Amino acid sequence: MSTNGKESSLRVQPIAGRIGAEIVGVRLSGELAPATVEAIRQALFKYKVIFFRGQAHLDEASHEAFGRLLGDIVPHPTVPSLKGTRAVLDIDGSYGNRATAWHTDVTFVDAYPQASILRALIVPTHGGDTTWANTAAAYQSLPPKLKEIVNNLWAVHSNAYDYSVPTTRNSPEALKRYIKVFTSTVYETEHPVVRVHPETGERTLVLGAFVRKFVDLPQADSKELLNLLQGYVTRLENTVRWRWLPGDVAIWDNRATQHRAIDDYGDQPRLHRRVTVAGEAPVSIDGRRSITRKKESADGQPAESESSAAAS
Repeated sequence: MSTNGKESSLRVQPIAGRIGAEIVGVRLSGELAPATVEAIRQALFKYKVIFFRGQAHLDEASHEAFGRLLGDIVPHPTVPSLKGTRAVLDIDGSYGNRATAWHTDVTFVDAYPQASILRALIVPTHGGDTTWANTAAAYQSLPPKLKEIVNNLWAVHSNAYDYSVPTTRNSPEALKRYIKVFTSTVYETEHPVVRVHPETGERTLVLGAFVRKFVDLPQADSKELLNLLQGYVTRLENTVRWRWLPGDVAIWDNRATQHRAIDDYGDQPRLHRRVTVAGEAPVSIDGRRSITRKKESADGQPAESESSAAAS
């Protein structure tokens, strides 16, 4: 296999039993050979999250260039990209946000990202790991009766809930600033709880902290059912935990995972930067697509309103 005109000894080393692998023998860039890119894609589909050590040579431009090898890169819908970039987002940077709840990135929009690429710049001396969960394995582990329920269930997702509240060590002003930016436009979207992965055909669960309620279920029942289903997602055997070093890169299949950061590093500095790759609206088992049913500016004025996906 060749990368940048040189022979590459790309190797895949599984980490946990159901999710996660480290890729060695690759220097990431925007100039990888097609065969190398395809090998990375196939490893991503199989292991759901893949890790690369020793990628400190990447900067914002090469980070975005590599992302474009996997698809179109997209900025966050509400939080501004790093100055001078199209789609680089500071994590634990400008806004001090710590994504400490289990979530899939940006599910409050209909066509949320297919993949995220996270690069570690500054890491704590201890603590600050990130964990990922395999939502395909979670679906497979459901008892048959629960599968019957979720196969036809839809959920309302919204960014009106702040999934990554800045640490309380930050000032109240920083907290208000972050929430104002994150909810500058409020989205409400309906997704099937079970989507069909467009590349692998696997059935995966679409849940996480952006879920507000299930369609046609009361709020209280929704909360109980969500907690039950999330318990299957986050079982230890469905997860992998990564200890960051500066220059590490993690890529995860955002259509088949949830993740969360672990807020156990106190006031130590931690800085990551993320690029996301454009995805498609999920498709349910019976062929219906997700749809954003509400999009409002911060002043409450409707920017867009669409009919319910579950009613179509």
